[in-house]
Amino acid sequence: MPKVNTTSGLIDVDQLGFTLMHEHLRESSAGVPYTFPDLFDHDEDVARCVAALNQASLEGITTIVDVTTMDLGRDMRLLQDISDQVNINIIPATGLWLDIPRSIGRGTTPDQLARAFIREIMDGIEGTNIRAGVIKVATDVQNITENKINPDNELVLRAAARASIETGVPISTHTSSLHKTGDYQVAIFEEEGVNLKKVCIGHSNDADNLDYLTAILNKGCLLGMDHFPGGSRGGLNWEERTQLLKDLIDLGFASQLTLSHDFGGSRPALPEDAARRNINNPDGYCFIARNVIPRLINLGVTQETILDMTVDAPRRFFGGE
Repeated sequence: MPKVNTTSGLIDVDQLGFTLMHEHLRESSAGVPYTFPDLFDHDEDVARCVAALNQASLEGITTIVDVTTMDLGRDMRLLQDISDQVNINIIPATGLWLDIPRSIGRGTTPDQLARAFIREIMDGIEGTNIRAGVIKVATDVQNITENKINPDNELVLRAAARASIETGVPISTHTSSLHKTGDYQVAIFEEEGVNLKKVCIGHSNDADNLDYLTAILNKGCLLGMDHFPGGSRGGLNWEERTQLLKDLIDLGFASQLTLSHDFGGSRPALPEDAARRNINNPDGYCFIARNVIPRLINLGVTQETILDMTVDAPRRFFGGE
């Protein structure tokens, strides 16, 4: 039975169950939780996350993929303390988001950076014995100039590809679907020889460009329909995002679709930012279970199809099927 790394150790992929594929427990910036711990209330953040995850567990969620990377302020002490108090699997990430440290871009080769990712997968993260179960990367509109991806972003994508090929650990991405940046990621992964069934192109429900989305699906990738409810900065509202999901299901792609919220708390945070986030999504990690799934059922989607997206697709993704 294939296994996946979690904060509690290796588990069989059959134990993943209902999986939210793209979430955050807390975000900040590289090194900030360790260098300036006085900017955080560790116990308060642990309590907030434990309460949210325990509620999600009560509503059927069994696994959260926390795609918080080093440059997003990943804090393994926080994840460990949360993990010890919840009955939910937490899959931590290696890789890099958009805030790539300048020193990494200065002369680092893809193979060197891949070794760093592989160490976090095989040996542990930040001096702990917790090993990464997913590789996170990001490509946004600022990474593209004259239809070419910039060198730092290409470095990270190639390193992630090589780490995935060596370890079998899959890749989860951040994209701008409005600007079709997933195409650039897929092109590099293809050049590197990645099994595209082990790639989930994230934030794919921010725009309803079916030509763009189906072209990625036809290459074998999964899509992360992971911005629910959305709408906080404009774009599609949650009902439109659910309809987009239904359209892709009707086209026969349910087995390649995964669901999530990209929810979590940035710290430190202005009170008005936290309030706006809570108003936009008062249900947190439970929004999909409480709103999207009932709406899909009302639209005629079967329970079998819902299980394919929430349980089976994540199991195949992490299991290498």
